[in-house]
Amino acid sequence: QVLSDVFNAPVYTIDTANSACLGSAYRAIHGLVAETNVSLADVVKLAPEPRLAVTPTTGAEELYRPLLKRYAELEQKVIYNPTSSC
Repeated sequence: QVLSDVFNAPVYTIDTANSACLGSAYRAIHGLVAETNVSLADVVKLAPEPRLAVTPTTGAEELYRPLLKRYAELEQKVIYNPTSSC
């Protein structure tokens, strides 16, 4: 639920062991074939059917939007000036 609320997006799961690892593996495969213009959708078309787990809580976007903006600003600060303190 937290991921759904923070990113204001529905969260889907698949009925398989180690689904997070499987998702990472699909992204890695997609990275390996990126030069061939294969879409991520094509890479995962044989994956098990996803199931909707949760949707964002009403009002959560108003809470998390400014926090996500601040997080992005801090992330950029660290990337471009890693020796500075946040």
